[in-house]
Amino acid sequence: MKKSLQELVRPNIWKLKPYSSARDEYNGATASVFLDANENPYNNPHNRYPDPLQRDLKVHLSQIKKVPAENIFLGNGSDEAIDLVFRAFCEPRIDNVVGIDPTYGMYQVCAEVNDVEYRKVLLDEHFQFTADRLLAVSDEHTKLMFLCSPNNPTGNNLCREEIEKLLEAFDGLVVVDEAYIDFSEARSFLLDLAKHPNIVVLQTFSKAWGCAAIRLGMAFASKEIISIFNKIKYPYNINQLTQKQALEMVLRHYEVERWVKVLKEERAWLEEEFKALPCTVQLFPSDANFFLVRVTDAVSIYSYLVGEGIIVRSRHTVSLCGNCLRVTVGTRPENEQLLKALRNYKG
Repeated sequence: MKKSLQELVRPNIWKLKPYSSARDEYNGATASVFLDANENPYNNPHNRYPDPLQRDLKVHLSQIKKVPAENIFLGNGSDEAIDLVFRAFCEPRIDNVVGIDPTYGMYQVCAEVNDVEYRKVLLDEHFQFTADRLLAVSDEHTKLMFLCSPNNPTGNNLCREEIEKLLEAFDGLVVVDEAYIDFSEARSFLLDLAKHPNIVVLQTFSKAWGCAAIRLGMAFASKEIISIFNKIKYPYNINQLTQKQALEMVLRHYEVERWVKVLKEERAWLEEEFKALPCTVQLFPSDANFFLVRVTDAVSIYSYLVGEGIIVRSRHTVSLCGNCLRVTVGTRPENEQLLKALRNYKG
């Protein structure tokens, strides 16, 4: 990172004295009487504020991810970390960010919420990008670049060499969203945190971990960047119930590995079945737990499936995705129900 972290962070955030909660000030392990946080003494254990830094969960998670706990930030979904990156580094109406198109829509939504210009760079016909094209639209006010790999909605891994080239050449932060990395054969950038001080890697409990309902996202970065996130996050951003469920899942990570194996096998089977459907025009290769398929009439087929009680995602209006549907891999009975409906479709 050519610019220092202080040069990248908004000056008011750098100078900010964070709110100090009662549980921030107390780090001991032996107290039995808590009269510091104006809590109700009844209705244990839900009467107590949760650990604001999720220390126990991070210790166990660090063992699974092979990343020190000090390099982990936990948020209310990955969307919280995405929003915090904007709030920490981008001056509204002055700075800008660069992202690929098509990709996950929340990057642009967060940019607009924070009044930050969002510059899109269209992917090529193979849904790939080059570092040079992203750098070409950047300027001295570009603070962030967003990449999603495997990408959503296209499903493919982005070229690793181009990501590394961008990390070496760009002055600001590169956010690499790895929400679907568990379903990919690609090497996670978590293993390169020390090599790239300007990277922020996002992952989530919503996909491979099967915990979308608990809303827990992960951000991995240098301890200096993580400290900035902790400085500006809400004091108790991860509730006790979420921390408890996440810890239970981390201790059962072997089960997640089994789910991933089954879903990858099911994806391969479902892709082959889709190739034989009369309504399939083009099936795009996927490294995620979903795939993108171009069909004869996305609007008509989507509506037909809704009528059959089957919901897929229409991406027809998304750049480069005309007449495309995004299909999530389900269980074998769910997938068979989808295939049966599509075989019966009269378009």
